[in-house]
Amino acid sequence: MDSIEEKKTAVAHLQEVPLEGSQDGEGLRVEVVKGSEALAAAIRKENPSPWTRNLFKLYAFCLVAFLCSTMNGFDGSLLNGLLALDSFQTRFKVGTTGSKAGLFSGMYTIGGAAALPFQGPLTDTWGRRAGMFIGCAIVVVGTVLSATANREAAFLAGRFFLGLGVSIASGAAPAYVVEIAHPAYRGKLTGLYNCTWWIGAITAAGCLRGTLNYPGDKNWIIPMWMQLLTSGVVCIFAFFLPESPRWLFSHGHKEKAREVIIKYHGEGNPDNEFVTLQMREFEAEIMLDGSDKRWWDYSTLFNSKPYRWRVGNLIMMDFLGQWAGNGVVSYYLPAMLETMGVTDTTKILNINLGNALVSAGGAYIGAAFVGRLSRRQMLIGGMLFSSAAFAVIATGTGVYAIKGVVSAATAGIAFIFIFGFVYSFNITPLQALYPVEVLAYEQRGKGMALHSLCINLALLLNNFAWPVAMAKIGWYTYLIFVGWDLVQAGIAYVFMVETNKRTLEELSEIYAAPNPRKASTQKKKVLVDNSNHIVGVKTETGV
Repeated sequence: MDSIEEKKTAVAHLQEVPLEGSQDGEGLRVEVVKGSEALAAAIRKENPSPWTRNLFKLYAFCLVAFLCSTMNGFDGSLLNGLLALDSFQTRFKVGTTGSKAGLFSGMYTIGGAAALPFQGPLTDTWGRRAGMFIGCAIVVVGTVLSATANREAAFLAGRFFLGLGVSIASGAAPAYVVEIAHPAYRGKLTGLYNCTWWIGAITAAGCLRGTLNYPGDKNWIIPMWMQLLTSGVVCIFAFFLPESPRWLFSHGHKEKAREVIIKYHGEGNPDNEFVTLQMREFEAEIMLDGSDKRWWDYSTLFNSKPYRWRVGNLIMMDFLGQWAGNGVVSYYLPAMLETMGVTDTTKILNINLGNALVSAGGAYIGAAFVGRLSRRQMLIGGMLFSSAAFAVIATGTGVYAIKGVVSAATAGIAFIFIFGFVYSFNITPLQALYPVEVLAYEQRGKGMALHSLCINLALLLNNFAWPVAMAKIGWYTYLIFVGWDLVQAGIAYVFMVETNKRTLEELSEIYAAPNPRKASTQKKKVLVDNSNHIVGVKTETGV
């Protein structure tokens, strides 16, 4: 690819050199790094502080986008609690398991899948901010329909629009965050995006618990109206945010893109290394006449081997992240607890709230480790630990079902919390971060639409298969996840490319390699002078 050759020429000051024999006495030292030497050089030279005024403004912009994830988390926990309420069950004649419970959950997923034709063109044509605004506006419509529903058809229509709007907003928001984030802090900032899912989940669980004793239908109607909070805030503030500099550049607004980069990444200095690095990479990688300008053209997702690898990694992340067992815990916790002897509504809601708090803690701690741990370490480790957690859950629940040992059921409940923490620590930060990282700019808008489709296809199994499985085979359902999570760990080890410590544009060189996974895990020796500048690089054998 010509863009890769241009980039190699642009960073010619980091040529491969003989590193053997370079001693401190010569004013040089050798260090081993993984990732981008150009990004490492910029970080060494500029030593950016995360506490500057302009970066705090950037964090505020990202917080608005984070609310799109909070909105998604609110619904995930909300339906979980609604299915446990007698008033909701009576109103719509639905239980905690079975095909009708699957329909109520699945209509949200169907709405999300229906967003595919609109999501990419919206964000590519009118920008990331417009995608967030339109998605959240549709969520407002869905909330009104759901909260005012007296009949099943009206409630299901509301669920459809909620899924449609959340899918559009959730495609635009992480793309906005990853594209506007400072390169030195992209991993942590974008990792935090999906963690705010749990803020929504906790808010929903707390609201359900707080309104539990309200008379009539108020205990489910009030939490439904609460969905307006996050969507309303995004609608109000979306167009006050600066647009993604990559979107601006790709639409011919090069100076506006440069101004955004200078202000928020270069602290007002046009000669800042991060400004130079990114503008150089924009020139090399972002096409002004790419397929992202043609709403009907999805060929960029599959028209070359590097692009197919990227999309393959995206799809793997989507399905691996949704099929680790989290779908059962998120949407059918009441049914899980019934297999452990817990049927009291108050206890179920208390456990639901407690699990949300523990999982949120795991997600935010995990986000703090993004960058310290590689993406592959977190993903593979998360799958292995999830398998182990479900093994204990299955054992405890099975012993309780067969022998009636209450302590075994208690152990099973405890490991629901442990699973929530481990999954959230390892997987939650990656679910939004990894998909937007692996996609090239030209792919990102339509690729995130494909991401939403894959998520919703994966959720269809969670929505329709697991409630039926729980009703038919009970605790044996958990054994499926014990084996499947081990399979997923193997898939991740063989195929998932490492994206840590690289700029978005530099990943083009990795994906152009014969084996991108091996290329991404190569170590490099860099030659560093007394001024802490990298003056040479040598690639070692990949692992």
